[in-house]
Amino acid sequence: MGECTSAVGSYAGFDWDYPDPFTLAVAPAADDIDGLNHTNNAVYVRWCERVAWAHSGALGLSLAEYEGLERAMAIRRGEYDYLLPSVLGDELMLATWLTASDGRITLERRFQLIRRRDAATLMRGRWELVCIEMASGRPRRMPREFSAAYLAAIVGRHA
Repeated sequence: MGECTSAVGSYAGFDWDYPDPFTLAVAPAADDIDGLNHTNNAVYVRWCERVAWAHSGALGLSLAEYEGLERAMAIRRGEYDYLLPSVLGDELMLATWLTASDGRITLERRFQLIRRRDAATLMRGRWELVCIEMASGRPRRMPREFSAAYLAAIVGRHA
């Protein structure tokens, strides 16, 4: 899978959809390229998972904290708009934000993938997340640790 390194705040001059992105630098590897000679869409989905976990960890909620609290934020719905392809050798920046919550059970996460050489947005994504009890998979109210970290990180759209 492509390279993925933390680069919080890099590429600040890009036209991000939301302020203060949490970012990861990514680049397609040879095995990420499909028969159409571009990065396979499934790779973008994996990258979104990586940046989401990195962001959550930076907010103090890693998998270990999830396990300790017996709660997790699970993807209920994922949407991806593939706008332009990326190819081997492209340097990319993937950003994520928390953008909405009902304050109890649900959370929304957004993604934007930008190519460095021309600042083009290649992909946008959105996840609807629901807090679940890990043992049963049933929806449960966010513990106060989730509310404190995630709700404080919600950003508003640029005007």
